[in-house]
Amino acid sequence: LKPFKLFRLLRRTMASALVDLLGPKLAGRDGEVDTSSLDGKTIGLYFSAHWCPPCRGFTPKLAEWYQKDLQSKGLEVVFVSSDRDEDAFKEYFAEMPWVALPYADRSRKEQLSKKFKVQGIPSFVLLNSSGAVITLDGRSAVSEDPTGANFPWLPEPFSLGDSFVGKDGDVPAASIAGKVKLLYFSAHWCPPCRGFTPQLAKAYATWKEKGMNVEVIFVSGDKDQSSFDEYYGEMPWIAVPFEDKRCKQWNKQFEVSGIPTVVILDTDNSVINKDGRGTIAGDFEGKTFPWHPPLIGDLENPSGIQDAPAIVALMETQTEQEQEQALSELRVLAEKYRCEEKKTGETKYVFFAAKTSGSTSGRVRQMTKQQSLPPAKHEHSLAVADGNTGWGCDGCSKSGDECKGRNRCTEGCDFDLCDDCLAESGKAIPSLPVKVVLLDLASQWFYEMSGDLTTKGVVDFLGEFEGGKLVKQEF
Repeated sequence: LKPFKLFRLLRRTMASALVDLLGPKLAGRDGEVDTSSLDGKTIGLYFSAHWCPPCRGFTPKLAEWYQKDLQSKGLEVVFVSSDRDEDAFKEYFAEMPWVALPYADRSRKEQLSKKFKVQGIPSFVLLNSSGAVITLDGRSAVSEDPTGANFPWLPEPFSLGDSFVGKDGDVPAASIAGKVKLLYFSAHWCPPCRGFTPQLAKAYATWKEKGMNVEVIFVSGDKDQSSFDEYYGEMPWIAVPFEDKRCKQWNKQFEVSGIPTVVILDTDNSVINKDGRGTIAGDFEGKTFPWHPPLIGDLENPSGIQDAPAIVALMETQTEQEQEQALSELRVLAEKYRCEEKKTGETKYVFFAAKTSGSTSGRVRQMTKQQSLPPAKHEHSLAVADGNTGWGCDGCSKSGDECKGRNRCTEGCDFDLCDDCLAESGKAIPSLPVKVVLLDLASQWFYEMSGDLTTKGVVDFLGEFEGGKLVKQEF
């Protein structure tokens, strides 16, 4: 193709991608607008609603920034409404100087919310002109740079920097360049962090004894230098200096939303696992190093379960042999969708299994109206602890103020049972068949699969789900 023809083809392809994403027409202030007119623009999908106070506070600011600077630099905003009816949508949209997804297109709105993992509003997702994600946290990008000095807010490439704090002075970044790296986002003020740190330190010593090619880097969320110094004193690895700009940059780059978080990077600094804490907690010995995300996650460490519709196999009462047989059937599909994810960059389904009775599996059973089970006996001893608030029972999932008594792990696990669950823990569990449910957390629906867990059975189940033939049930 000649250059000008290639350029025209690329432009048509980009416009087509936006039409596929948003539909052929958008709502404008003076009538319908062709989606293709957004060709070449940076797109901001603004998920918002009039009933939401933070949205009503952010909308006039975004409108001011848009009209003053950002529109002229090439930003186009598309309002994606979460209003409860069309009248509310019209009233709210009248305050906005941009276009909107037609309110009647509720199915596309739900698809967009799922695709971009919108868990709350206001949310501002930035896309490039071909519809690829620039950042899911466009609200922060725009709020920190309302004039668009860094427009279109492309993410900075990851860099280790020059050096780190070590136990005997500065450590050159070049000395760990060829290692697998665990970025450990943590802080002294965070109780779960203080529980996880000694476990990770013990595991780190084991890894070093085995000669594993791995290094841990502490990325502090502490509030002052003295807290950092005290907390880092308990750690055997290296750290990013307190208040170093990398702390803020890496939190953004890896979308860290809570601590403790472990992000695992390969020797070339590519991401192996953004939710490495759960994977490592299930393998402190390093048998599955470098800890790629499992094809089928442990339901008691449900990181990523909200990323896509989740196929969950409840098999707590099965023998190990029966569990492995069931998992082998599910693994075929999990591998198929993992391969598709690598090609497309999109997660269609995630897979989890409950092999032991725990707090998360108990909660899922309660949500999906399945038979409840007594909690499994904890691996360590428990002791009576103080506190009526600020904790939750890992058996029944009730908050501390709803529970009678608190019994906490004596070995530093972030694990508690109320008196009632402690009395039930470890009791014989009745034998139940494997139950497969599909959790669509974004829509707050679940679906039950009938029959035995087989690869074909799950394929048929997902086919019916995608065809809209299943009975949906509300949590």
